[in-house]
Amino acid sequence: MSNPQETFQLECNDLLTDMEEALLILESNPEDVDQINAIFRAMHTIKGTSGVFGYDDIVSFTHVAESVLDKVRANEINITGDLVALLLESMDHTKVLIDLAMNEQEMVAEDKVRENELLAQLNTFLGVVAETQVESSSNVIESVSESVADDTVESNYWHISLRFDKDVLEHGMDPLSFFSYLKKMGDIVKLITIYDELVLDEKFNPESNYLGFEIVYDTDVDKQKIEQSFEFVKEMCLLYILPPRASITHYAELINSLPEENMRLGEILVASGAISEAELGNALNSQVETPDESSKPTLIGEVLVENKAVHPEVVEAALNKQTETQSVVKPQTILRVDAEKLDALINLVGELVIAGATTNMVATRLGDEQLIESMSGMSRLVENIRDNALNLRMVQVGETFNRFKRVVRDVSRELGKDIKLTIKGAETELDKTVVEKIADPLMHLVRNAMDHGIESAEDRESKGKDAVGHLTLNAYHDAGYIVIEVEDDGKGLDRDRILAKALEKNLITESQIITDHEVYRLVFEAGFSTAETITNLSGRGVGMDVVNKNIEALRGTVDIDSDPGQGSKVSIRLPLTLAIIDGFLVKVGDSSYVIPLDMVHECIDLSNMDNDNTAQGYINLRGEVLPFLNLRDYFKEEGAESIHKSIVVVKQGNRKAGFVVDELLGELQTVIKPMGKILKSLRGISGATILGSGQVAVILDVPNLIQRATRVSHIDTGNSPAQSSATLH
Repeated sequence: MSNPQETFQLECNDLLTDMEEALLILESNPEDVDQINAIFRAMHTIKGTSGVFGYDDIVSFTHVAESVLDKVRANEINITGDLVALLLESMDHTKVLIDLAMNEQEMVAEDKVRENELLAQLNTFLGVVAETQVESSSNVIESVSESVADDTVESNYWHISLRFDKDVLEHGMDPLSFFSYLKKMGDIVKLITIYDELVLDEKFNPESNYLGFEIVYDTDVDKQKIEQSFEFVKEMCLLYILPPRASITHYAELINSLPEENMRLGEILVASGAISEAELGNALNSQVETPDESSKPTLIGEVLVENKAVHPEVVEAALNKQTETQSVVKPQTILRVDAEKLDALINLVGELVIAGATTNMVATRLGDEQLIESMSGMSRLVENIRDNALNLRMVQVGETFNRFKRVVRDVSRELGKDIKLTIKGAETELDKTVVEKIADPLMHLVRNAMDHGIESAEDRESKGKDAVGHLTLNAYHDAGYIVIEVEDDGKGLDRDRILAKALEKNLITESQIITDHEVYRLVFEAGFSTAETITNLSGRGVGMDVVNKNIEALRGTVDIDSDPGQGSKVSIRLPLTLAIIDGFLVKVGDSSYVIPLDMVHECIDLSNMDNDNTAQGYINLRGEVLPFLNLRDYFKEEGAESIHKSIVVVKQGNRKAGFVVDELLGELQTVIKPMGKILKSLRGISGATILGSGQVAVILDVPNLIQRATRVSHIDTGNSPAQSSATLH
């Protein structure tokens, strides 16, 4: 992306999401080493990236959290529920800090107080005294190391040797940006560029890095602060930092460690002013006497223990801290695309579909066989382009489901209930636009299930149930739609209580006969609530009606089923995409209508039906009661009426209905155009499309019309579905 800060925010949000998921897994499985490492890497990367951008508030806070996670990795701290809760809160605060940094804002007093509370708790797990001892021991080891050689260089500046990997540029890192950051903390006295590996021959790659750097640096900050400047590129470079007036031995080790020849490096160091020629000679001579790098700190540590300067475990911790190595994480080959660019592509594909339909119609009218054959191949290509373009916007619903792990955890604690969340069908895909708009309705449903549905542990045990309540999120595909279910094993809905409340609000009359399904749907009416008390979660009569409106705005439906004493299940049915679908074109009078092809079950000739119940709104279809809706009457069409009418049988889940039409025109690709504000509230219509002829056709809202057909059939017969079936048979 053109804005690196935007990329930073996106990457951090992804890391925080992964971290939250790993923490919730870790809470139930504390021994999962993979999750511990994943959490540490996430926090470590956020800290390092923040350092590159100069977000010091994020760096200072995440450094403490990372230190706690480091001790968890070293098995010095055990995973407990309290620690997971603290890390989750620390993760939330990190997100606050990132948002503040993106908006160039400072922490308010409330945020600062919260940060101090979190730091105090984190330091409790760290053991500040013990940590100070470890740091002090590390300093003692460094001090003893320096005393190996009495001579020190005369320079009062820091010296930094930096060798970037060849592929650092390919990973999006700009070496110059690190020098710019160093200038914010001090002055670069001298910068020498080393290009010994640069050879201008056929092997030269302009995208590779061939440069190294020797830097003489004047600053008041400590070594840790300088190291943090390179935190984000730590795995892609060799970095050595020597303090002012460092020992000759340290320079000898530096010369021995860098890839260039010793004499060449010596010349560079002298040229930079880091050391004099005499000091260089001492450094080169001292290489023979220098102890092995890996064994020297260990020997010094043994001396410290023998002299009772420190405890053995403190030395061990300090040595572990010095010798720890980080595993290299390869960057993911993922390309981020601006959502607006993707939407523009989908719109262009939609226009291509319409243009293709127009050309195909012209070819058919002309009767040119070669043109018709050519258009047939073109149509297949357009269909493949359409499918691939739509797949670009398809994402797994599991990403949305996983957010509710944290919600269930926090809300169950707030309610004092033990509730387990089970996720099924996480790999089910649907349009990203739909995913973004389904999160809020799902939040209402999950909270209601936990607050109203699932009982307390005492109530559950008194009913012979498991003390742990179970909440399930499930997703699956069904006839071109995605079905999302929110199911709980709580007490279920109280039918009588809902009826009483509905009568009180004049939503129904006492003489009205309604099915259980219709009773349960009353909870989606605006302002409807049976809660006796108002809580932070529910009871104000808002939520379920919002769910219904939001789902209908997505051309979907929501149903609820309940088994008293056993639980409830809310089923949301949504279209897979809001852009392009395969449709079935029919004609009623002078108007054209499109039915989503995935919902078309069969077509039958109404004139050949030997049935006396058509006037009552239903027919006997091979022994099955099939309610139907006459689209001419429903939409008040006034055009010419066909003698040979047909019924298009549509199916949604386990429900069927028929639509009476004048003519069947066949299949077509349909680009969905949203209705204007004036027509947006029309029931039974989900959108419109433009046909190849330029005529506008209405796309039917099949779930809504099935519900309408079923209701009309019941009213006309005065019977329930069971009674209607008995009458027919």
